[in-house]
Amino acid sequence: MANFTIHIIAICCSLSQLFRPAFYFLEGVLTRCYNAFTIDGGTEIDTERLHQLLAGVKSGEVSIDEALSQLAVLPYEDIGFAKIDHHRALRRGFPEVVFGPRKTAEQAAAIVARLASGADRVLVTKVAEECFDAVRQLVPDAEYHPIARAITINRAKDTPSRPGVMVLSGGTSDIPIAEEAAITAELMGSAVVRSYDVGVAGVHRLLDLLPQLRQARVVVAVAGMEGALPSVVGGLVAVPVIAVPTSVGYGASFGGLAALLTMLNSCAAGVSVVNIDNGFGAGYLAALINR
Repeated sequence: MANFTIHIIAICCSLSQLFRPAFYFLEGVLTRCYNAFTIDGGTEIDTERLHQLLAGVKSGEVSIDEALSQLAVLPYEDIGFAKIDHHRALRRGFPEVVFGPRKTAEQAAAIVARLASGADRVLVTKVAEECFDAVRQLVPDAEYHPIARAITINRAKDTPSRPGVMVLSGGTSDIPIAEEAAITAELMGSAVVRSYDVGVAGVHRLLDLLPQLRQARVVVAVAGMEGALPSVVGGLVAVPVIAVPTSVGYGASFGGLAALLTMLNSCAAGVSVVNIDNGFGAGYLAALINR
């Protein structure tokens, strides 16, 4: 390992004589990648591929931009039952998110522990508190959000949040999915304004929010039953509206299918739709729009 590190530094030093400004940047990226992704007990970066990549840059066959693109797909960690994508934050701007259902508490805890070893933010969605107990034994700074049934780790709390995201729910029963969206957007660096139980059965409650709605850069509208809330919001604002159907409703709602179809058939322009109960997907998209 020491020889490999020395070899990288030697190549970087020789290349820097030719490409000083640009290659100092690449050298820094390589060092960060090496430090972040050669994790104790995990899978190291493919040294042969990295050697070939650096040789290609040195010979001029590979540009620095192309090298950076290739670096974005190198490392992951194989722990048997999961292959953990440690490089996703570099490619996407946010670490891999853990979908909790159908994982054992031990599996979820092991995945979270490995992610937390190289990331300052981790999110686990749709998990019970028993799973959180297992996670907290390995990662003491993990937090549980019982309403959203989510686990978060946030070691970047001092980073200023970007205002611009507003999350609405049609009814109180929709709040768990709305909270999943809000927590996701907050963890990704957005400041979130929440307003719940503002469905169309009492539309005056929504109209009272017009000043706040029009200050938002993106609105997440979460609703079950007939799912009309996003269309109404879409007719009131000039920003993207992300519609989230929930499985809340009586028999003919078909577990959220009725709300999903309503939202997909919205006559309001600028409304996009995620899957049933997918608060995470809506919050993620909202944070991306709000960057």
